[in-house]
Amino acid sequence: MPDIIIAVKVDVDTERGTRLGVPALARVFDELGIRATFFFSLGPDNTGRALRRVFRPGFLKKVRRTSVIGTYGMRTLLNGVLWPGPHIGRRHGDVMRAIRNAGHEVGIHCYDHIRWQDGLHRMRLAEVRAEFGRARTEFARIFGAPATAAAAAGWQADAQSLAVYDEAGLAYASDTRGHAPFFPAAGGQRFRTLQIPTTLPTLDELMGRPDFPDELLATHYFSLLHRNAVNVMTVHAEIEGLVKLEWFREFLTRAVSMRVQFLTLAGVAQTVLARPDAVPVNELVQGEIDGRSGRLAVQGGAIA
Repeated sequence: MPDIIIAVKVDVDTERGTRLGVPALARVFDELGIRATFFFSLGPDNTGRALRRVFRPGFLKKVRRTSVIGTYGMRTLLNGVLWPGPHIGRRHGDVMRAIRNAGHEVGIHCYDHIRWQDGLHRMRLAEVRAEFGRARTEFARIFGAPATAAAAAGWQADAQSLAVYDEAGLAYASDTRGHAPFFPAAGGQRFRTLQIPTTLPTLDELMGRPDFPDELLATHYFSLLHRNAVNVMTVHAEIEGLVKLEWFREFLTRAVSMRVQFLTLAGVAQTVLARPDAVPVNELVQGEIDGRSGRLAVQGGAIA
């Protein structure tokens, strides 16, 4: 096994990120011979409705740090507010298929990003099933095959969404923050769909902080990598694919020069599920992550 393994997980949140950020990332990955896992938002881009988060602790601080207007663009920040949110899957199915055809893995991020991220915990089971069902239907229409993996918008997951994943027969999901793959338990139930958590901080959690100046970000990331383990790095089409593309290209180039091995999450899942009895069961809990506002799904303690 190589000393360092990184699985790059690309979350695609918006129409702009799909249209511009995804092709830009694909070009960088192609240059460096890297295969990644892309999770697509498939329905309407209602990003403007995220303004309701203004009262969430830490939200305004993050907005100032990450230059939200520069990152997302003014038009995106008005989607779903001043005009209907553009339907991403209908507009950019060709972009998504090009990613699959280039050898990357594709999966479901969500149908409506804002509805899932801000509303999941208020939904009834039937609503969660319907919302995820819309994403599955759109994914199958675009790719001509059912989705086998999902990564929830905003790392929002609970017992109801885990139950819906089990019903869908997914191979794995990547909804959580944590340290190693696990089978999740929540609400007194154990679930069958493997969770592969994001193990590294995201760039938007570090950007603009005085303790993490741009010139030291790459060094910080390399200091966090664990040897002989899978490091899962979530990037965003709107950040690493656009405003921080050159930084990301330099980071990946340095990683390749260090002989880091890059895997898709499907490759990770295949290896882990070859020995399912060795996979721990951990509680899925709601917790906070430094640099991110609100609470999200976190890998909790092991269950015997």
